[in-house]
Amino acid sequence: MNRRRFLGLGASVLGAGALAAVAVPSAALLLAEGRPGRLLTSDLPLPDAFQVPLPVPRVLTPVLSDGAADHYEITQQVAKLEILPGVTTEAWTYGGTFPGPTVAARTGRAVVVRHRNELPVPTVVHLHGGHTPADSDGYPTDLLLPVGSTDHAMAGMEGMSGMSGGRTVTGERVHTYPGLQRAATLWYHDHRMGFTGPAVWRGLAGFHLLRDEEEAALPLPHGDRDLPLMLADRSFAEDGSFHYPAVDPSRPGVTSDYANGLLGDVILVNGAPWPRLDVDRAHYRLRLLNASNTRLYRLELDPQPSGGDALVQIGSDGGLLAAPLAHDAIEIAPAERFDVVVDFSRYAPGTRVRLLNRFGSGRTAEVMRFDVTSRAVADDARVPDTLSAVPPLDPNAVTVTRDFAFRRSRGDGWTINGDPYEPGRDLAAPALGATELWRFSTDLHHPVHVHLDQFQVYGRNGKEPGPYDAGWKDTVDLRPAETAEVLVRFTDYAGTYMLHCHNLEHEDMAMMADFTVQ
Repeated sequence: MNRRRFLGLGASVLGAGALAAVAVPSAALLLAEGRPGRLLTSDLPLPDAFQVPLPVPRVLTPVLSDGAADHYEITQQVAKLEILPGVTTEAWTYGGTFPGPTVAARTGRAVVVRHRNELPVPTVVHLHGGHTPADSDGYPTDLLLPVGSTDHAMAGMEGMSGMSGGRTVTGERVHTYPGLQRAATLWYHDHRMGFTGPAVWRGLAGFHLLRDEEEAALPLPHGDRDLPLMLADRSFAEDGSFHYPAVDPSRPGVTSDYANGLLGDVILVNGAPWPRLDVDRAHYRLRLLNASNTRLYRLELDPQPSGGDALVQIGSDGGLLAAPLAHDAIEIAPAERFDVVVDFSRYAPGTRVRLLNRFGSGRTAEVMRFDVTSRAVADDARVPDTLSAVPPLDPNAVTVTRDFAFRRSRGDGWTINGDPYEPGRDLAAPALGATELWRFSTDLHHPVHVHLDQFQVYGRNGKEPGPYDAGWKDTVDLRPAETAEVLVRFTDYAGTYMLHCHNLEHEDMAMMADFTVQ
């Protein structure tokens, strides 16, 4: 099928009017806000880089395993943590740590997680990238109220009374994840309507790693050389607390200076500032997750190994690629994941290899450091030429084309197709099992996330996909005035799900939409 004819087939089901009705900002504004966010500086002295050893989140142990599932319990609680050396920070945590404990699961085996809320605020848990029934997905008004709470209203959230969709419970909620998806690096985080930004900023995020037999059969790095790395920027107040510019703790949104997103001046990896790690002269698998609210990273190793191609990508949001892709740098937007293999045997013993952020400046231009040891080690890992079968979705099977325009409103809010989010109002009703083409367009910079199923990027701006679009994705990064076309097919579960911008300040200020799979 001719590409131009395919992209123009018929009238779009959604968004043609909205696209025409919203004015595109001036070129000067687009240039000024090409990368989103405003820096919030900390009010206390920051530590030197590469002084703190890299922590690795603990793997959660099931409280029960039976013939049907592995069962876990996580308590959401306030904890006093030493994030900056010698400074105490009060965090909102899963299980008392930031990041929260890692849930390690296997494809085809169900995971049941009981969350208990002992925080002072309601929460909602979303398994990001999870192929999950709607009642366990983390719809933003499915509140888990704190233990002992009697208030079932969304206190402080103007205009929320009477809106549909919320399944509110008190104290505990059970989430069931059937595991009917391929191995992938997933993560879980808070998803409460209007308050996702401050909740994740204060610590509510953790890894959920899904493994399968296909991946286990490959000679990839494993064990201590398979490292989940959660990247997150933060700012700290003078008393050590997380600094966040909320309009009001009981109301959604940030002050107008930060309406386009929030950047911290401290780079954390697994909750530690600019950490370091001793590595063998061997292959390592780095599961890179951008858990920042707004910050974009362009990650490079310094020095580059002789010959370049330092970062060999083996996986994306939705698991293994069909074949590896070699990069000198990787650009990663909020919520995206890149699984890469680095061969540290390409460096001489004693080399100190920095992971840099070329999109940062000053202290935010550095992320962490790998110190290459001289000890002799065995290393049988390698990256095979073929990783997985990734059958492409067929564009000739597309039944519906839909447009979603991500735009800033005339005030400080954000919209999709010209409207702020309203729970219970669908922007799409895709049929279960049908292949659709969804076209996302932007005014400024927006990483777009779709719940329930991963998609495949079909093109950008009428051309081929970008260098970081390979494989199955659940988040696609869009630059200002850009369009991306994705092919998506929703399977297994009917119900109401979300698409939204994963700049968390944009999300909290209404850049979300419902769709109901029928």
